Amino acid sequence: MEAEKVIELAGVEKTFRDFWLRPTVKAVDGLDLSVARGEVFGLLGPNGSGKSTTIKMILGLLGPSAGSIRLFGLSPRSIEARKRIGYLPELSYLHPFLTASETLHYYAGLCGLDRTTARSRATQLLEMVGLEEVAGRAVGGFSKGMARRVALASSLIGKPELLVLDEPTSGLDPVSTNEVKTLVKTLARGGMTILMTSHLLADAEDVCGRVMIVNHGKAVAEGRIGEIGSSLNEFFLAKVGEGRDFKVAPFLQ
Repeated sequence: MEAEKVIELAGVEKTFRDFWLRPTVKAVDGLDLSVARGEVFGLLGPNGSGKSTTIKMILGLLGPSAGSIRLFGLSPRSIEARKRIGYLPELSYLHPFLTASETLHYYAGLCGLDRTTARSRATQLLEMVGLEEVAGRAVGGFSKGMARRVALASSLIGKPELLVLDEPTSGLDPVSTNEVKTLVKTLARGGMTILMTSHLLADAEDVCGRVMIVNHGKAVAEGRIGEIGSSLNEFFLAKVGEGRDFKVAPFLQ
């Protein structure tokens, strides 16, 4: 029996336009994507490849210029679909004067949870991300890794069926990166469907079951890590080989 499709994109395009509605950038160009329940799917590519734009369309924050997007068979802008999603943006903006516990209670309120449920889940999540001992400290004094774990816990407070992670390890040191990846793998083993973007090949190899490489808004390759490992390496090595020749001599003279 075929697994339920949590995310389905068919021929999706996104063209950004200027004030006079003239096309300026085609960020996504004819993308087809399917993620089944329980999968950990990676959307990979260099910065500016269209990953974040695709994520925003999946979340219903942007509408596609063409094609269709369905989440759980529903429109991504429907309340029913949004109730089933958790989202960790690339940049997490936490209120610096709220404690870790207060931050989770705040997001629990946005999810419509009652106080008893909010208190229970906040306690469980802070323990899960290893911050139970600093639950009463203001997040403004946290390291970037600790703040990232608070943000990840906040994205889970509603017990989402689908967790969307946009560059979850962006800007983190190796220790914090490993902690975040370990947590993602633990959630995946619990049956959660996860879609994550990254420009780091190591993240995908450690966490994802299937991946898609995108470049200039188009799919370059798709499949399981073991099946397209050579394609992944060739693609990223080619991007390294395209490195810019910075003309620094005039500046240093």
